[in-house]
Amino acid sequence: MAHNISDRPLTVGVLALQGDFEKHIEALKSAGGEGVEIRTVDDLRNVEGLIIPGGESTTVGKLMTRYGLDKAIKELSTEGLPIWGTCMGMIMMADRIENSDQPSLNLLDITVKRNAFGRQIDSFETDIYFEPLNSNIHAVFIRAPIVTQIGASVQTIATFENNIVCVQQNNLLGSSFHPELTDDPRVHVYFIKMVEKYIENKE
Repeated sequence: MAHNISDRPLTVGVLALQGDFEKHIEALKSAGGEGVEIRTVDDLRNVEGLIIPGGESTTVGKLMTRYGLDKAIKELSTEGLPIWGTCMGMIMMADRIENSDQPSLNLLDITVKRNAFGRQIDSFETDIYFEPLNSNIHAVFIRAPIVTQIGASVQTIATFENNIVCVQQNNLLGSSFHPELTDDPRVHVYFIKMVEKYIENKE
């Protein structure tokens, strides 16, 4: 379990426009945090971290623009708010998307390739080495992207068959896989520790 600053669960927002946001909220609770659904800019006011879950990137991108969430999230990122994108969330955070002109948040200095392992029928599960934990974790890949290029400030923290599937750039985390779909909360604990560090640096 994560150590909680000021004896309370840390509040992590989960973008709830579409996708598997409820599973992330459950995983955050297992990791010692508190997840709240984010649908408007006002919802972002009191969060100490943000997760952008899997889903359909074109739909979510349009909704984020409509509600002004894209600008608000970019601003919070520059202020150091920890932000984690899983699967589609990582695509939305990427600066560059191969063979696509869809809008993104341009947060992570990476290039991503969508559906890199194929369509829904090619979804799979496997164990991968997660560097920050110095341990293997079970990873669920569903129409998953991969990272094909990284910038100088981006750290590769997990790979699968020589493909980059998890990266970190300062306060930003991106994963191709879905930790919320397993019973192992350790990646969510890791993100909560990123949130704790952010709060400590603010104080």
